Formats: sequence, C-alpha cells, structure tokens
Amino acid sequence: MDSLNPDLPPMTVTPAAPRVWKFWGTAVWGLLIFVAMFLGQVGAILYLVWDRGDPLDLMSIQRVGREPAALALSVTMGLPATLAAVWLAIRIKKASFVDYLALHWPSWKQMLFGAIGLVLIVVAWETMSRSLGREATPGFMTDLLKSGRDKGAAVMLLFAFSVAAPMSEEVLARGFLFRGWSASFLRVPGAIILSSLVWTVVHLQYDMYFLAEVFSIGLWFGYMRYRASSLWLTILLHALNNLTAVVLTMWLGS
Repeated sequence: MDSLNPDLPPMTVTPAAPRVWKFWGTAVWGLLIFVAMFLGQVGAILYLVWDRGDPLDLMSIQRVGREPAALALSVTMGLPATLAAVWLAIRIKKASFVDYLALHWPSWKQMLFGAIGLVLIVVAWETMSRSLGREATPGFMTDLLKSGRDKGAAVMLLFAFSVAAPMSEEVLARGFLFRGWSASFLRVPGAIILSSLVWTVVHLQYDMYFLAEVFSIGLWFGYMRYRASSLWLTILLHALNNLTAVVLTMWLGS
C-alpha cells in the first residue's frame, strides 16, 4: 500500500474551490434578482386591479398601489420572487444554497453585539434629526402606516415591512451580492461598501438625509455579515430595526 511506503507519501486531495459568481456575474445576476423582486411586487398590484375588474391602466395601478393592504401584499410577494431568482443563480453554479448565502445561525453574543451597534447608529441619527428639527421617520411612511392601522391592515404591513422586506433585501444585498463581490477583486471591504450602496439605491423613495442613514446601517449590516459569517444575523437585525420603526410609528407616534 502506497500510504504505508515512506518513499511514496500519501496523496493529498485539494478541495475544489467553491463555485461563486465573481464581480460581473454577481452584478448581472443581482440586476436580474432585483427585476424579479420588482415583477413580484408589481404582479401583486396588477392582480388586485384585475380582480376588482378595474382597467389595467396606470391610473388604476397607482390608485390600488397606494392602499395600505395592497402595498403590504406587494412587498410580501417580492420575497418568493427574490428567493426563486437567487436559487436559480446559485443552482446554475451547482453550489449549496445554504452555504452560498451563509444561512447559518449566529451565536447570542453575535446577536447582542449586532443589536447594540444597530441601536447606537439609530440613536445617533435620531439625535441628529432632533437637533436639525427633522422628522425621525419619512412623512409618507408615517401616513402609510397610520392609514394601515386605521384601515385594518396593520398586521399585513407589520409582516411586509418586518419579515418579507428584510428577508428579500438581505438575501439580495448581504447574501448574494456580498458573497460574490467579496470573492472578487473588491474583497470584503469593497463588497461591504458596494452592497450597501445597492441596498441604499433600493430606498430611493427617501430623501438624501434618510439615504445616508440607510447607507450607514448597511455598512454595519455588511460588517456583521462578515464578522459572524451569518446572513440570518443581518436578517434578524434588519427585522428588528423595521419592527421597531413600524410599531413606534403605528401606535406610539404622535
């Protein structure tokens, strides 16, 4: 047996490098995933318009899309569309869905550290907002959430913004984009910055002040994704941030 022959050392098997989309592959697939998310959201609105027997024109779509329950359904339906597109991209690479996205459960210490950092960032922006005389929550979001509460759509909005949206956005930004770009020439720092920028662009309905806040939170999420090697951690932190904002705005806001 060669393994017992000192003149012939045992053969070593080098593990195959993980199959990962690099910079351009991740960028192209990221765009396709975003389009899938958008189509899932728009498709929900189109279905509601059709179900009501309204004409499928821009006016009807805008009118239905402004309703709290319809918007909640739209945000929620973006999740399965996002997951399907991400699954396809990873499947083509013949990689593990769980490992590619780092869907590993974090430790309690990592959760606590991430939550403390998030709270400090949010409090800093809240303090700055008050000192500048700005609203802590965008006005249109305040109106939407309070309208949803008054029209019986509170639970739907709570699920949409505290579960569906965090999962969709984190799977795209800190999951798929970070995984591919961190394995490219960008390395981890570049992947954190660029994925945070993309995540910020998804929130272009906000003004520049709130976009800066979103970007700073994105940097923290990216760092925690790298530090803990866990996408579940950033999903939970994102959900905690949104849940707190929704609850405070719906029931405790003035």
